[in-house]
Amino acid sequence: MENVYPDGANYVCADCGHEWPMSEAAKADGDAGSVVRDANGNVLADGDAVVLIKDLKVKGSSITLKMGTKVKSIRLVGSGDHEVDCRMDAGSFMLKACYLKKV
Repeated sequence: MENVYPDGANYVCADCGHEWPMSEAAKADGDAGSVVRDANGNVLADGDAVVLIKDLKVKGSSITLKMGTKVKSIRLVGSGDHEVDCRMDAGSFMLKACYLKKV
């Protein structure tokens, strides 16, 4: 469902239309006060491996990220609703932690 892409000096979420400056996302990466938790309440950290807990349709594309897909080496970002940046075979995505389970 979540698909974020760079557009000029901003990041844009294709799902909700939210835009934020790239420099703001870089500042939020260093924010130690925010704790990101998965669907079960486990604390996530950079480099963790997670599994998708439901099928996620990528808006504007025919791609569906399937439930049970393992994602290795996540990166936490503090920008907007999308807390987790990851790479999969289908591409690079930003996901909400509520759709992930720590492995």
